[in-house]
Amino acid sequence: MPDPAAKTSEAGTSVPASAFPASQGSHRLAPSQYLVLVFIMLGASIGDGLLSKGMRQVGPVTLADPLALVHALINPWVSCGIAVLLSFMGSYMTALSWADLTFVQPATALGNVVTALIGRVWLHEAISPMRWLGVILIVLGVGFVANGPAKTEHPLLTGSEQAST
Repeated sequence: MPDPAAKTSEAGTSVPASAFPASQGSHRLAPSQYLVLVFIMLGASIGDGLLSKGMRQVGPVTLADPLALVHALINPWVSCGIAVLLSFMGSYMTALSWADLTFVQPATALGNVVTALIGRVWLHEAISPMRWLGVILIVLGVGFVANGPAKTEHPLLTGSEQAST
């Protein structure tokens, strides 16, 4: 009796559904994983915005004067920006534990839109039409990536083949 959930390999042979791990066969993420991606997107943008606001108050610094950078740490905007970016990094590491870099990075690319909006609305930066065009292209690119799987799958490899890859 044929397995109704069986999948067809690239070679045209039928592979029983039991050969696939539970996470494979579905490209959907759990709601909590979507929340992590949203936090990554917002955390990086908000953290960068906070750093920018603080560094505007601190003034110009150079790598030749590392004490000026250390002094910048006492600025509350800079400190908050670093805290947000640290939590972003934790979330980013978490996402990379269950998804490929080539999925996470584009899936969170809408952060570029949020960053542009923060720059324009909160930091009152001038954004040229070319930059807005770039932001639109990023949004379109994210649309192409959104339907891909979170994790690279090799369902037709045997266990020993997967261990060696």
